[in-house]
Parts: sequence; C-alpha cells; structure tokens
Amino acid sequence: MTPAALRALIRVPARPQSAPPVLERSVVVADGVAVETLRLDLGQGRSARAVLTRPEAPDGRLPAVLYCHAHGARYGIGAAELLDGRPSLLGPWGPLLAGRGFVTLCLDMPTFGDSAHEKEDPLSKALLWQGKTLMGEMLADLLAGFDHLAARGDVDATRIAAFGLSMGATHAYLLAAIEPRIARVAHLCCFADLATLIASGAHDLHGHYMTIPGLLAQTSFGRIAGMVAPRPQLVCTGDRDPLTPPDAVDIAFAECLAAYRAAGAEAALLGLAEPDTGHVETPTMRAAVLDFLEAMR
Repeated sequence: MTPAALRALIRVPARPQSAPPVLERSVVVADGVAVETLRLDLGQGRSARAVLTRPEAPDGRLPAVLYCHAHGARYGIGAAELLDGRPSLLGPWGPLLAGRGFVTLCLDMPTFGDSAHEKEDPLSKALLWQGKTLMGEMLADLLAGFDHLAARGDVDATRIAAFGLSMGATHAYLLAAIEPRIARVAHLCCFADLATLIASGAHDLHGHYMTIPGLLAQTSFGRIAGMVAPRPQLVCTGDRDPLTPPDAVDIAFAECLAAYRAAGAEAALLGLAEPDTGHVETPTMRAAVLDFLEAMR
C-alpha cells in the first residue's frame, strides 16, 4: 500500500503542505527552557492549541519531535501533557527534551485539551456518517503541526521525529507511514495486531477515534508500521498491557519486520518488550527513547 492509498483509506483530508498560520503566541522562559503556547489556524474555521518547548537560546537549527499526546479518557489534558505529564508517564517530556537540545511540539487533538467541549463518541459518529473519520481529522491536524515545525528557523526539517504513548503511539506510526518527511518514529504501549485484539475482545478498550472502516480488509497495523521502512522505528510494549498482549504484538512486529527486511533495513527496527509491565512507561523505555532520539543529533 502506498502512503496516498493509506491516506485515502483513513480518510485524511487534503491540506496544503505549508505551515499553518499562527493566530496566537506567548512565550515563557525559565531555567533555560522556553515554552511557547500557540494557536494554529487549521483552516475551515478550525484552530488548535499547541504547546512547544525548546532551548532558551537555540544554537542553529535543532532536531525536533512531533509529540503525540495520549488518550486515557483524560480529555482535559491534551497538549498540556508535554509540560505536565500524566500518570502513565514517568514525567513530562517537553522540558527534558528541551534540555537536550530538541524543539518539541504537541497539539490538542479534537475532543482533547482546549477542544474537550466536543465529545469523542458523537463527533466520531457524525464524521463517519459524513464519510470521514476522527482518525483522519487527527492525522491532518498532526500534519499541520509537522509543517509548523518544518518551517521554523530553529528546526532542521530533515531531523523531525514522531513520538507518543498509547493513542499517541498509534498516531505516531500512522503519521510516519503517510508522511515520508518524518525522519524516525518511536512509540510506547499501543502496537498490536488488531484482528487478534478483536478475537479476544480487547479491541473494545480503544476509543472510537480508532474506527477506520475497511482497514482490516486491506491492511493491518503491522503492515502499516512497516511502511515506515527504511526509516528508524522503536516499538516499546508491556507484556501485561491489555492493549499489547504478546501474541498480538508478535504478529504485528513480524509483519513490520518483514517490510524492514525487504527494504534491507532490519537493523533500523528496534523492539523493546517489558515482561512485567502494563500500560505505562518504564525507565528502560525512557532510556531507549532518549538514545533513539539522540541518534538524530
């Protein structure tokens, strides 16, 4: 499957490949870290809050991370996860990455953060009835975020990674599959074969944003992640996570690995499975992600 075909399957709306206008911007600096709060114009009367962290005084063009926030039925968090973290994380990633010389951007997804007045279930249903998908709308917004990063004077557009946990993990590798400009992708706690989850009933733990009509008739999450090849990819899962049971992870990872082998890039696919871990980030995962991102420097 080509990126264009996957975009069509997910129903990602077309948008200009250019930086979205910035409607609002404020900057706060403390301890060498600058925090920008932005409002990006997404077009058609829509906008989104975004939070960006960076070194206070960038030295040239820096590597960047498009940070995809999680779900966890905590709709009020959204982009604030970059600064405040959440219970499933060891701590916030934004200040940490800024201290290591990265520019990192996180957008509120529809129904999250400043958009939490909208509700996921009714919005998802309405979009499906209109021939659209909530996943498609989310990925389009993330593409706008990528284009903002790529156009910044303090970012090296050839060194932008995607990263996230849970819902953010799914966003990260789907986004990398449809957007070849993403240099590498790391994801935590949400990579598994969907058909296997359906057979056990575990698919019902996912929100409606995951509903993509006809997906399994044409592809699978493992093959979609394989579309990222030959670009580097880090997959982190917990064996006790109900969303990543080992049997479902093994199938998805094998499909992904086959694509990397076909591309002659087997070494670029890294897997980390924590045997006694549930749906949470571990110190080993954090260290692996930091090493993975540092390789862009």
